[in-house]
Amino acid sequence: MSIRTSGDQRKNGVVDSNYEESGGIHPISQVKSLGGISISPELFEKLYLTPKTNNVGDLRQRFANPTPLGLMGFVISSFTFSAILMGWGGATTLVGVAGIFYFTGPILLLFAMICEWIMGNFFSMMVMGMFAVFWLSFGVLQTPAWGIAASYSATGNAAEGAASVGYNAAVALYLMVWGFWLFTIFLFTLKTNTVFALIFLLAFTSSFIIGGAYWKVSTGDFDMALKLQKAGGATFFVVALLGYYITVVMMAAEMRITLKLPVGDLSHFWPKSDIELAEMEKRD
Repeated sequence: MSIRTSGDQRKNGVVDSNYEESGGIHPISQVKSLGGISISPELFEKLYLTPKTNNVGDLRQRFANPTPLGLMGFVISSFTFSAILMGWGGATTLVGVAGIFYFTGPILLLFAMICEWIMGNFFSMMVMGMFAVFWLSFGVLQTPAWGIAASYSATGNAAEGAASVGYNAAVALYLMVWGFWLFTIFLFTLKTNTVFALIFLLAFTSSFIIGGAYWKVSTGDFDMALKLQKAGGATFFVVALLGYYITVVMMAAEMRITLKLPVGDLSHFWPKSDIELAEMEKRD
């Protein structure tokens, strides 16, 4: 990533004595910018997880990158969620950490989603919004005060309702629908990088596995349900690890820390994306 310095900037004494030796191009860490910073489409997709587009009055030069913030909320929630599904430390229920489904995940994700929308980052906006509503919906399912599980019991008993056929079959179908949507998003992540693509590949796999666990509860096969629950938790734990990795990569880049951590850029397999939609329509 570099800045090409104009003659005016040289007159103002911004450029050091190595300007001529470097051919007029300086690394971002060596230049005090008087103008906009030009970054490659590949680096842009690494930082924002969305193709680079030209926006009028580009807000990316004025506001901080919100993507790592949303990912942080996702990662913290995912680690907790998956660890409990695997039963670490004797954990058996998500009720005790229902707060992650309302605050830790959704608030950070929703805030990041709004910022991504304002900045014109379409794909990352979609991802943030999608996971925000997922955690919120799961939080509602895990909070007895909403009375959803209790509504499946003739006596209004939440525990009895949570073990009912109707409740578990409904949640299983819901997770399977999510699985199909996550697979759809996975197809689009093939335009970004390998790490991000793996996150969605494993997320949709985990969604089907956990959905299968609920389905087995509805059929009374509790042993298989427990095995599927742990398998789904383990798969989602890998999702959390990958999310943590890509968040660290993005934060390091934003903080100008030289860490050569690969993400497996996939954008070079696709046509250049830094063109306007109108130009794409003309080509068609």
